[in-house]
Amino acid sequence: MVKAVVGANWGDEGKGKITDMLAGQADIVVRFQGGSNAGHTIVNDYGKFALHTLPSGVFYGHTVNIIGNGVALNVPILMKEIESIVSRGVPKPHILISDRAQMVMSYHVLLDQYEEERLGKNSFGSTKSGIAPFYSDKYAKIGFQVSELFDEDRLREKAERVCVQKNVLLEHLYHKPLLDPDKIFQELMEYKQMLLPYVCDVSAYLWDAVQAGKEILLEGQLGSLKDPDHGIYPMVTSSSTLAAYGAIGAGLPPYEIKKIVTVCKAYSSAVGAGAFVSELFGDEAEELRRRGGDGGEYGATTGRPRRVGWLDCVASRYGCRIQGTTDVAFTVLDVLGYLDEIPVCVAYDIDGQITTDFPVTARLEKAKPVFEKLPGWKCDIRGIRSYEELPENCRRYIEFVEERIGFPITMVSNGPGRDDIIYR
Repeated sequence: MVKAVVGANWGDEGKGKITDMLAGQADIVVRFQGGSNAGHTIVNDYGKFALHTLPSGVFYGHTVNIIGNGVALNVPILMKEIESIVSRGVPKPHILISDRAQMVMSYHVLLDQYEEERLGKNSFGSTKSGIAPFYSDKYAKIGFQVSELFDEDRLREKAERVCVQKNVLLEHLYHKPLLDPDKIFQELMEYKQMLLPYVCDVSAYLWDAVQAGKEILLEGQLGSLKDPDHGIYPMVTSSSTLAAYGAIGAGLPPYEIKKIVTVCKAYSSAVGAGAFVSELFGDEAEELRRRGGDGGEYGATTGRPRRVGWLDCVASRYGCRIQGTTDVAFTVLDVLGYLDEIPVCVAYDIDGQITTDFPVTARLEKAKPVFEKLPGWKCDIRGIRSYEELPENCRRYIEFVEERIGFPITMVSNGPGRDDIIYR
């Protein structure tokens, strides 16, 4: 059976923990899109880890961990990440990398930095990991696929072609040093050596695994609202964050995805620029940020403070719908225990019209939140394992949100650890 774990909102919903938990029952865990620009924070018996490219199944001895063809593969970062977990006592994971995955080149990272610099105050709030230039090149058909590393004559010729194109930009738009084709070819040869032990025809491997009845978990990065088609364009990422893309980014038939677990936070947070209707500012935001998540709301990749706000049911309902949600995993509920009352955004006011439909970006930027306030539960709920034992106001909050988003909340996370979970 194939399951997907994806985010309902802007990313940072706590998918790492949910994936880590579900990976316990999986044979194979697949990363199907995105790159090292976002991270998953995982707390387990080995300690606390921020993963950027590695699938969240790497902490289990029984799982095969796959980097799918849809991933933006930064080879040195992946190798460092493998090294960093092994050096902390994690057994060396079983990893396969799709021969159709494409590689983030050093110049992609530079071009990302140069473009953000050039845009100044109009920048996208990129993590400067090279993701937009990488995917631009992929779709402009000048990216480097892992399989191409094994034909050196063609590779050298392509490196020269690509440098001609990039050097026009570097010279005339960015006024930066030019690329040397020999150095680019050398970089590719180094990547070849690093990747040799892992390369595999992943879609064929997964096809056989499906036929053999294996449990496969697809792991997405970021969330619905960062999808380039269905998100808050242009303040989005460059690859599809939706479960449907899991079929493409892993090379599976779409009808095999039977369960879609969409992770939704009990409040909202976002990294990067873009419309965020229920956003909080000042002391109120700082307190929620400080208490939030495990160690506060700071990006797993960048360390920068996340923007925070109250739960947005309009965005979450849309985010769940667009994912094709079968189950909602509701996370970081324990964080809200300090509040006397908890505001929830239940609708938007756009030019005096009240709506519960999530709009396109230009209208979203005019939206003002319509809040309903619910009574808080004023106690610590960590350690509780059964739904009935949660305080009444806490259960009311969960049921109110479930009704407003219209999808079943089947898992409630009430702490950062692997076991801090309540099944409904």
